[in-house]
Amino acid sequence: MKHILLILTMMLTSVGVAFAAAPSAGKAMEEAIANKVHEAEEETHEEKLDLKETIFEHLGDGYGWEVPFNHHKRIPLPVIVWGRDGLHVFSSVRVTDGQTYTDGNATFRIATEGDYKGKVVEIVDGKEYKPWDLSITKNVCAIFIACIIVIWLLVDLACWHKNNPFKAPRKGRGFVELLVTFIYDGVIKATLKQKAPKFAPYLLTVFFFIFFMNLLGLIVVFPGGANVTGNIAVTMVLAIMTFVMTNFFANKHYWKEILWPDVPLWLKFPIPIMPVIEIFGMFTKPAALTVRLFANMMGGHMIVLVLTLLIFIFSAMGTGIAAGTSVISVLFSVFMLLIDVLVSFIQAYVFTMLSTIFISLANEEPHEEHKKEESAAEGQGGKAAAAPAATR
Repeated sequence: MKHILLILTMMLTSVGVAFAAAPSAGKAMEEAIANKVHEAEEETHEEKLDLKETIFEHLGDGYGWEVPFNHHKRIPLPVIVWGRDGLHVFSSVRVTDGQTYTDGNATFRIATEGDYKGKVVEIVDGKEYKPWDLSITKNVCAIFIACIIVIWLLVDLACWHKNNPFKAPRKGRGFVELLVTFIYDGVIKATLKQKAPKFAPYLLTVFFFIFFMNLLGLIVVFPGGANVTGNIAVTMVLAIMTFVMTNFFANKHYWKEILWPDVPLWLKFPIPIMPVIEIFGMFTKPAALTVRLFANMMGGHMIVLVLTLLIFIFSAMGTGIAAGTSVISVLFSVFMLLIDVLVSFIQAYVFTMLSTIFISLANEEPHEEHKKEESAAEGQGGKAAAAPAATR
């Protein structure tokens, strides 16, 4: 009996000691779990994907070319700036990742905030100043690549036809000739008539440049990935070139219709209502070309990026949801890429077509002279038809 009581006493004592130690053990375990959770939150916070920064970083310009599947590595490009003490040329790798580079007495870095965010700035007495930037950025390099591709394709096709005047090209050359024939016969010649050879070199160059720039922007790896036609500065320059071609080669009738249009006198004198409207219309045409190309290409790239980033957004909701949404996001991204290929051609075609129409309107002949030309052409046709009849 004594042994039984001793065993019960020892059991009760051990249980009491366990219950007494439980709060401290529980607290230790809670602290350990809390520490682990805190560390995981810190890691998650550090590795959190900034969607806005990621989207605009891919859509914007930069001093390096992103390496596929490695967001932190870039192909360096030359930085060319004119600072306060003259010209400075150095590699972009010297100022990436927040580094500061000193060249002689000048110090440069890439601004991380403020009005000059993402641009190379010069540090003078602790303040940031924007130097003249002539750097070969990603977009500039992509423009050079597109120009080389266009020149190579067209010169190669011309040389092939020179050496093979009675043969039809095949494969790649055949595709390029198909595009040239489609644009020249279907757009340029059909709109400009006899003046088509005069403006065809410019219009064909614009079409191929925009088309290949759009296609290169859809490719992830180098030399693609640059959103050049999604940059409003590039589309504005293209529109200004069309504006110059339109107004520089315009005839007298075009300027007469702008400065002294054929409307009632009270609409143009003493208050020049119609001339002001016509002059305003001169500048709305290049503005429409600029915004149309920029908005369409920027929107297409942004949709593909957002659909791709949905994979990372839903990955935090669990494995099952992430797997399902990943498949849907990939399918939609591939579908949008295929649509963007079509849009790339359509936008190049529309820009070329509108440029052709604007140039045609600037070279339109007066209505009376146009009627005389038609009557003269009909008279020549009648004489040509009467000649065989007379010989019979």
